[in-house]
Amino acid sequence: MLKVWAARRRAFNMELTKNQAVLDWIDQQVALTKPDQVIWIDGSEAQLEQLRQEACATGEMYKLNQEKLPGCYLHRSDPTDVARVESRTFICCKKQEDAGPTNNWMDPQEMYAKLHKLYDGSMKGRTMYVIPYCMSVVGSPFAKYGIELTDSIYVVLNMAIMTRMGEEVVPYLDENFIKGLHARANLDPEERYIVQFPEDNVIMSINSGYGGNVLQGKKCFALRIASNLGRQEGWLAEHMLILGIQNPQGEVRYVTGAFPSACGKTNLAMLIPPEGYQKNGWKCWCVGDDIAWLRVGADGRLWAVNPEKGFFGVAPGTNAKSNPNALATTHQGTIFTNVALNLEDDTVWWEKLTPNPPQHALDWKGNPWSPDTATGPAAHPNSRFTAPAENCPCISPEFNNPNGVPISAIIFGGRRAKTAPLVYQSRDWQHGVFVGSVMASEKTAAAEGTVGETRRDPMAMLPFCGYHMGDYWQHWLDMEKAIANPPKIFNVNWFRTDDQGNFIWPGFSENLRVVEWILKRCFDEVGARETEIGYLPNVEDINLDGVDVDRETLASLLSVDRDLWREEAKQIRAFYAQFGDKLPQTLEKELEGLEARLQD
Repeated sequence: MLKVWAARRRAFNMELTKNQAVLDWIDQQVALTKPDQVIWIDGSEAQLEQLRQEACATGEMYKLNQEKLPGCYLHRSDPTDVARVESRTFICCKKQEDAGPTNNWMDPQEMYAKLHKLYDGSMKGRTMYVIPYCMSVVGSPFAKYGIELTDSIYVVLNMAIMTRMGEEVVPYLDENFIKGLHARANLDPEERYIVQFPEDNVIMSINSGYGGNVLQGKKCFALRIASNLGRQEGWLAEHMLILGIQNPQGEVRYVTGAFPSACGKTNLAMLIPPEGYQKNGWKCWCVGDDIAWLRVGADGRLWAVNPEKGFFGVAPGTNAKSNPNALATTHQGTIFTNVALNLEDDTVWWEKLTPNPPQHALDWKGNPWSPDTATGPAAHPNSRFTAPAENCPCISPEFNNPNGVPISAIIFGGRRAKTAPLVYQSRDWQHGVFVGSVMASEKTAAAEGTVGETRRDPMAMLPFCGYHMGDYWQHWLDMEKAIANPPKIFNVNWFRTDDQGNFIWPGFSENLRVVEWILKRCFDEVGARETEIGYLPNVEDINLDGVDVDRETLASLLSVDRDLWREEAKQIRAFYAQFGDKLPQTLEKELEGLEARLQD
C-alpha cells in the first residue's frame, strides 16, 4: 500500500528532495490520510498566486480592494474555531512528570493511536500540501527546519508569510527535521487536538483551521518544541519581543521582553519615541514582536533572533493611535482572519480601527452588520492579521542578520494595579529568574473571572513551555554559567492605578523613558536605590521632560508597599507549591530572602 501511495505522490507533483528519511515519512502520512493528490510547495510567487486564486474560487478566501489593500485577503474560520484551545493542547512525553502540572499530558502511544484513527482517510477528496520551512534565517546558526503537511491552502499562504519556506529550505532538511501533520478533518471541536511530542520532534493538529492551532511554525514549533530543544542544546526559546533602541549618538542597544496578553507587548515591540525624543534623534527598531531564540555568542553575550518572518497580530484595538506601525504593516500582502468586511469599499474593519464604523458590512461570520442594528461585534475579539514583517515601518535593519542581535536587558512585565512599581531591576541573574518565574497579571473584567484575581504566567510561557516548568526554570538558572556577560533583568508595570481605577502612567510612547533608564543601568550610566524587591530608579533619573507626570506622581509609581508585598510573597509560595520537588532550590531561597527582607 505504501508503495502505491508513494507512486501517486510522485505522479502528482515531483518531490523537491531525494532525502529518504523525509520521503519515507511523507509516504507514511499519505498512506494514513489518503489525499487525492500531493503538492510540494516550492515558495514561488507563481505557485502561491495560483493557490490564492483557487482559495478565492472555493470561498476559502476573499480578495479585498487591491487599490487600497494590495495583495490582501479575508478569511473566515469556522465559528467554533476562533482561538488557541489550551484545553485541547497536549505535551506527550513518556513520563507525565516531565510534562509537569501546567501542561495537559497523555502517554505518547495512547495519543498516537487516538490521532491515527482521526487522521485515517481525513484528506480523502482533498490535496495534501508539503511545506518545507525554516525558523530563523536559512543557513544561520539559529536555524531549525521542518515540514508541515496540511490540507489547507490558508495554512500554506499564512506559512509563506510567517516563515522562510519552499525550495531554499530543502537542502538543509536532514533526519532531524521537525515533522508536522495538520488536517482540517471535519472541524469537530470535541475531537480537536494540538499535540506536541517533544521526544520525537513531532507536531500533530487536527479538526482546526485556526491560525494559532495550525500554523505549526509558531507556538507549536518555535516555543513548545524549541523550548525543549533549547534545554538539550544550551539555548533559550522564549515568548519575547526584541526591540532595538537607537540613541542620539547612533548606538543601538537591544532588549527582549516577556509580557502576558493585554500587557502592552506589541506596542512596546513597535515603540514610537515621544515627540521630544524623536527631535533629539532617538529611534526604535522592531526585530520581533512575539518570539525570541537566544544563544550565547562568542563574546559571552546573549544574542537573539526572531525566528519568524511575519506578524500574527490581534486586529481589534489596533489603530493609527494605539499602534500606527502595526496598522501600516497590514496594508499590503496581508491575510485578515475573522474581521469584518466593509462593503462600502471592499476593505476590512474591526472595533476601534476608526471612530465611526461602516454602515454596511459583513461581520466575521459573513452576516450583514451595521452599527445601528448590531447585536454583536463586527470582528471577532480574537480576529487576526498575518502580515509580512518587512512591511513594518520600524523593522530593524538587523532583522535578517543570521547572527542575531546582542541583548543588554531582559524585561518581564505584568498588569498590576497596586503591587509592582513602574520598574525595578533584579539583584543578579538568579534573582532575575525568580522575578520572571512569578510574573503575574490581574484580571480586568468580570467576564474573565474575578476582578483583581492574580494569574501567574511565568516568563509568559505558561501555555507554551514544552516540558516541566520547574525544569524550565532550572534551565534558565543553568544558563548563567554559559553567559560570561549576561544581560541585566528588569520588571515593568505600566498599569498602576489610582483610587478611582485610572492608569497613573501614560504608557505607549512614554514607556521609552523607562526603557532608557533600563539601558543606562545596563551600561552603568546611572545609579539606583536598593529596596526589598530589587533596585529602583531615583526619581530624578527618569526623564519627565514633555510628559504630564510630575516628580511626586513618579515617586508614587516607584514606591514599594511592604504589606502588599508580604501578601504577594504568600501567593508566590502557594503558586510554587504545585511544582513540588521540581522547584529549584535557588528559587526557594530567593523567596525566603524576599520574605526575610519584608520582615526586617
